[in-house]
Amino acid sequence: MDNIKFTGYMENVLTFECEGAVEAGDLVNITASGKVGKASEGGAFIGKCVNQKNGIAAVQLGGYIETGKTGTVAVGYQKLVADANGGVKTASAGKERLVIFADDTTVGYIL
Repeated sequence: MDNIKFTGYMENVLTFECEGAVEAGDLVNITASGKVGKASEGGAFIGKCVNQKNGIAAVQLGGYIETGKTGTVAVGYQKLVADANGGVKTASAGKERLVIFADDTTVGYIL
């Protein structure tokens, strides 16, 4: 896929205060008004932290992202939740997202 790129598509980034340890690359979820924390295993997520400095996280809420994955994640619409390693896995109760790229370790999808 060296010749094809999906980044930049409808990216929306907002800033939030961090609650707990949040690092760039973490999937995050709302923990309180204006605050995000790292998404828990099997939990929902609102987006991906793209930068964190001094307790403030820039969180991508829309567009294309890539994360690691646990198990098999097929292309097409899939229900995704956070896994224990900062990536995603499929689940029966997750939010449905459009997966457009998948290999052995990485999955790319629209938030």
